[in-house]
Amino acid sequence: MTPTKKKILVVDDEKALVSLVTLHMQMAGYEVFFANDGWSALDICKRDKPDLVILDLMLPKLNGWEVCRRIREDDSIKDIAVLMLSARSEVDDKVRGFNVGADDYVTKPFSPKELVARVKRILDRRP
Repeated sequence: MTPTKKKILVVDDEKALVSLVTLHMQMAGYEVFFANDGWSALDICKRDKPDLVILDLMLPKLNGWEVCRRIREDDSIKDIAVLMLSARSEVDDKVRGFNVGADDYVTKPFSPKELVARVKRILDRRP
């Protein structure tokens, strides 16, 4: 029996970035979903239970910090890993991300190779 693919939800309102991240995650062997706003991201988390969310901060309808906070407060999805991927590179932004429950924080522009390595590291450490 082959192991099931780990599922990743990419949340960003920039289509080109979603395509780039999706391509690299699929090449690394992950099943990928995407959402382009915060409310859709929460709906997909509840419905599909991804293993990890790659989450932009500046999203329409509900920002990434709030999405992460709501994931951590919901017992049905609180164990989903969250990697924030944002152009916001100030230390205060990163600290805020970790304070609302992010497992990692990567700033844009980023290396797809490094992003895949960080995703793998997070998922390998989870049961």
